[in-house]
Amino acid sequence: MNRPKKPVAIRKVWAYNLFEELSLINRIALRYPFVAMDTEFPGSVFHPTVEKHHLSHLPPDYNYRVMKANVDALDLIQLGLTLSDADGNLPDFGTSHAYIWEFNFSDFDVESDLQNPDSIALLERQGIDFHKNRALGINSRKFAWLFLNSRLAFDFNRGSPLTWITFHSAYDFGFLLKILTGGKLLPENLGTFMIWVNMYFGGAVYDMKHMIRYCSGLYGGLERVAKTLDVDRMAGRSHQAGSDSLLTMQTFMKLKELYFDREGGEEEIGNFRSVLHGLEVEGTLLLV
Repeated sequence: MNRPKKPVAIRKVWAYNLFEELSLINRIALRYPFVAMDTEFPGSVFHPTVEKHHLSHLPPDYNYRVMKANVDALDLIQLGLTLSDADGNLPDFGTSHAYIWEFNFSDFDVESDLQNPDSIALLERQGIDFHKNRALGINSRKFAWLFLNSRLAFDFNRGSPLTWITFHSAYDFGFLLKILTGGKLLPENLGTFMIWVNMYFGGAVYDMKHMIRYCSGLYGGLERVAKTLDVDRMAGRSHQAGSDSLLTMQTFMKLKELYFDREGGEEEIGNFRSVLHGLEVEGTLLLV
């Protein structure tokens, strides 16, 4: 894996520069077809009605219903995107920096909208300015129109050359699909939700939280997995979507190098396509 050779700058996207920044991404998407994604939202307000030690054993349909209830009731705050080539190189546009993106949305009103107070306090400590987002942020309907007319969206006519990289991303895709469908409620069942994921993002969707279950020695959240793999955060802070999308991309590249850089490795990675953590059927393969 190539560590970024240049310092990484986060391109902050607001209503006033949304068109220009998505145009930039559209211009380079074919050269940087790996897209790591992370979101920030107002926490969870609906929770499973079981003891904490039973959470990892809940069936996928139950997990989906809890996720759906939260996504249907809440609004997205930030979306982070990191684009990379197959070797982990980031776009630099011929400048002295490499770049990633952080989209700030205006939909969420911290004064009146449903939220988890602990999550809001954490995001504020990490530097998210909810009032600035409300005043200057992106209207999700405008974002949806531009996204769906860009190379980021799956196109049945040309297929999709993009590979989406995520970590524990059921909620990430849930919130993005809510935006891309004009604020519709998520489907009633998990099967239809996964059809939506593949319709809008293509079939090459990977969730590292699911993948590490079959990689010896890896467990926990993104920060823990990155530390285990000796991956450093290159820009920004945790719980900011742009920074976390970059850490997700770097961690995936290192995971691929250490666990799948061998004959047949690409086929092994393919086994994890379109399976999201918590919404999956039990697997059997352990990679060492």
